[in-house]
Amino acid sequence: MNKYIFKTFLFITLYVLVSCKNVIRDEAPNIVLIVADDLGWTDVSYMGSSFYETSNIDKLSKNGMTFLNGYASSANCAPSRATMLTGKYHPYHGIYTVRNSDRGNRKTRKIIPIKTKTKLEHNHFIIPEMLKSKGYVNGHFGKWHMGPLGYYPEDMGFDFNLGGNESGGPGSYFPPYRNVNQNLKTDPKEDYLTDRLGTEVVKFIEKNKNNKFFAYVPFYSVHTPIQAKPEYESKYKTKKSDDFHNRADYAGMIQSLDENIGKILNKIKELNLENNTLIIFTSDNGGIRSISNQHPLRAGKGSYYEGGIRVPLIISWPGKIKSGSTSQERVSNIDFFPTIKKIIGYDEKLELDGMDLTNIFRGKKLKKRGLFFHFPVYLEPYDVHKDNGTDPLFRTRPGSVLIKGDWKLHRYYENNKIELYNLNNDISESNNLSKIEKEKTNELLDELEAWLTENNAPIPSETNLLFSQKYNDSLINLIKKNKLSGRVNKNEKISDLNPF
Repeated sequence: MNKYIFKTFLFITLYVLVSCKNVIRDEAPNIVLIVADDLGWTDVSYMGSSFYETSNIDKLSKNGMTFLNGYASSANCAPSRATMLTGKYHPYHGIYTVRNSDRGNRKTRKIIPIKTKTKLEHNHFIIPEMLKSKGYVNGHFGKWHMGPLGYYPEDMGFDFNLGGNESGGPGSYFPPYRNVNQNLKTDPKEDYLTDRLGTEVVKFIEKNKNNKFFAYVPFYSVHTPIQAKPEYESKYKTKKSDDFHNRADYAGMIQSLDENIGKILNKIKELNLENNTLIIFTSDNGGIRSISNQHPLRAGKGSYYEGGIRVPLIISWPGKIKSGSTSQERVSNIDFFPTIKKIIGYDEKLELDGMDLTNIFRGKKLKKRGLFFHFPVYLEPYDVHKDNGTDPLFRTRPGSVLIKGDWKLHRYYENNKIELYNLNNDISESNNLSKIEKEKTNELLDELEAWLTENNAPIPSETNLLFSQKYNDSLINLIKKNKLSGRVNKNEKISDLNPF
């Protein structure tokens, strides 16, 4: 009998070990998700910038895995965050852009764009709600931008919300912050917004050191207005710059962002929580090209060329992810949800569009898949001379994009324009191969069409009767002749200009 019991026990033990062989964790870790705002792919020194100083972000890169082909799921704020939090592509939540979708001059829009939602509905199950169900204490620190009162972080799985409301920018980084949720009180000893948020995250970690915690840290930095602490701006005015990175105030903002990430990392180390804390660092979209050129990437925030969607991405978890490792896999913030789900052992079935990245942590390859971007709306220019988007009048006209392997396909709906690039050979997207690589173009078009159909993605097709090709072309000609200034602001909007 004893021999039989021993064999049974051994069998059960082996079964449990085999069943758990793919589980990457001994126990669910704390999670810190840091999302910078509008920080470009080359705006960190670990990517080679000699002007910006990001020693703490660099340290995180050395301690974790750096994804050289990391993407945001959208080229601007709200839709990228909605997809990250839901793990679902845009047709699911309906948030395609910020505010209205008919941006730009109505006489230059050839078709009627799809309307966008402006709030993340409560029926969407998001990352903090999953974590809360597993006993996590959830804190939100910074920008929310997912809807008005009633759709704030504390209504959607967070226990604490400091700074987050419907606003996409802070109005000011110095008191009074104006657009920031007033739960975040000013401190006369530390009044710079980025510093305030970093300090509150540190307090939260200290308070919950004996709990499982999720700190979601969507800093407002480096979103406009571009405001650095005066002493930092002065420092960079005397530092050698280059043609791409040269704004002292922007560099000062990046330094403050980096310092506060350092405060968070230091507190985790001080509390001996490093081996039990998963840290993800990224940006919600690419940088604004006229502020910080992301060369060699084309365009910037608001565009679906690489400068608008390729972003810094680091994932760190000492003991579980090899320090100083890099990955060339093309991954997106849509993958965060399924990855966290696997790590914490959440067993409920969820229909998520991203992929679990834990295999990459073990040195394995992801299953071949496409990354999809659907933007059936218009986004007006930021700087008509520097954006380098679809054309000088728009950073993006309505379209969809598919990236698969090294190939990237753009489809724009006004004229059914197709662009194909090989990102391995042409990271700047300067050589359209759609007429040369016809077989690859058709293959990716078929895959994109199938995805659009499967996801009931709305395609804009209604003609805009106010569109004028003559007016459109005349504006572009004036821009090319430098007869219109570059910056679109409150005092000069392209929608108000008359080229005749």
